[in-house]
Amino acid sequence: MASNDSYIMTGALALIMLGIGLNLKFSNFKNVFQQPKAVFTGLAGQLVLLPVIAFLIALLYPMPAYAQLGILLIAACPGGTSSNLVTYMTKGRVELSVTLTAVNSFIILFTIPAIMKIGSSYLADEAKTVEPDTAYIVTEIGLTVILPVLAGMTLNSWKPNRIDSIRKSLRYILPGILFAVFAYVLIVENRNDGDFISHLHLLPPLLLLNISTLFIGYYFSKTAGIQHTGRFTIAIEMGLQNSALAIFLARNVLEQNQVAIPAVIYGGFSFFTTLGMVWLMNRLKKAGWGA
Repeated sequence: MASNDSYIMTGALALIMLGIGLNLKFSNFKNVFQQPKAVFTGLAGQLVLLPVIAFLIALLYPMPAYAQLGILLIAACPGGTSSNLVTYMTKGRVELSVTLTAVNSFIILFTIPAIMKIGSSYLADEAKTVEPDTAYIVTEIGLTVILPVLAGMTLNSWKPNRIDSIRKSLRYILPGILFAVFAYVLIVENRNDGDFISHLHLLPPLLLLNISTLFIGYYFSKTAGIQHTGRFTIAIEMGLQNSALAIFLARNVLEQNQVAIPAVIYGGFSFFTTLGMVWLMNRLKKAGWGA
């Protein structure tokens, strides 16, 4: 049942996805064919490697069932506007980042229900009580992710000059919305759960998820023959997931407030750790490492 909190989350998420759409044109999808190696390498990393890494962490690290599902849900979500911003700030391949974000935002209609169902069937017994409604998830993602992205792309095609004038501002406004959402949800979770700090024991496995996927994504891309800027762009897309979407799905689709807790914690640090790790990758490259 919808609440004021869910309306706020829905609106904020739709705004974020609208902003992503404003950075896209329908012609961008030609990149899938013009640069297939980087795009398909990035998608393989996001859709296969990332969920496998998250599943292993959830399986091997001692944690309650809600945390297992929460980590799996983070990995099932695509990159978001933060990954595009970090790519821009670190002089990566922004076009590749935006294309991966956009394509994966459509693919998640099918992959999120599949990953959650497969993962939950192998995790703790308590996790098996959560049976995601595939049709409901597909509907919710379509209304809060796909339609806003399409609306943004349409506006960008219709009024490109006007959109150009606000695009630079959006790169800072949209992450600001993300941080505001995380702060708001932190307050809500603390109100609902009563002791949010007690969940900070989840920080180590979440840090491991973030940092390990960054480096695995980088070296996986290297084995595929991707150049350095493409490697760390793909690494960013793997290591910086759309936590706002994970929070939204946990609270409003799965209707499991505790499952949102890992995404809230993850969203609070992953932007900064990802930025720091990519800075380190670039420094190591200049020093002759990872060439």
